[in-house]
Amino acid sequence: MTKEIPVITIDGPSGAGKGSVAAIIAEKLGWNLLDSGAIYRLLALSAIKKNIDFENSELLTEEAKRLNVEFIPQKGSEIRILLDGEDVTGEIRTEKCGNTASKIAAILPVRDALLQRQRDFAKEPGLVADGRDMGTVVFSSAAAKIFLTASAEERAKRRYKQLKQKEFNVNLAALVKEIEERDLRDTTRKVAPLKPAEDAIVIDSSNLDIDQVVQQIMQHIDLV
Repeated sequence: MTKEIPVITIDGPSGAGKGSVAAIIAEKLGWNLLDSGAIYRLLALSAIKKNIDFENSELLTEEAKRLNVEFIPQKGSEIRILLDGEDVTGEIRTEKCGNTASKIAAILPVRDALLQRQRDFAKEPGLVADGRDMGTVVFSSAAAKIFLTASAEERAKRRYKQLKQKEFNVNLAALVKEIEERDLRDTTRKVAPLKPAEDAIVIDSSNLDIDQVVQQIMQHIDLV
């Protein structure tokens, strides 16, 4: 499927800005959008709501197979995310969902259950997929692969600002530590560790705004 339908993958660590960038590029191109990280968060949220034990890989895998998810693009870089028809866009962005998603993403049967589901998003006229293993595993034959990164400190500042705007009580130093721990867990896990694909273009967004990142990526895209 990835050979017939053009796919652009945007991978990278949490907080690098890949979600917003992917949404903007998908809108510019008029393509479909996949936020693969949201799928893991959605599974985490569904498990939380249904009191499924995060250590029970069998139950998590079954839940992954029947996960009912929709991505509805909005203006700019925004996107509404539905779980069983319910808007959970804000709910899945909590730290609890993020941490739980990172843990269950390392469970092989769960990843296998969600793999085909993610590939099914590749439909005409094309797909922009953001995540952590889109270019290395899910769409290894993608037309263009981007690895978007930024320093842990910069990513923590961005997250801090977002949470403060939502009136959450957060500590910057704690966010930095949490991001560093998540990075270590994601880059060293045995199953699909976070890393750039061999043919990926690496972009450090630490000192770039979102428009500059989008501009760089659009310049690199070659779908001929």
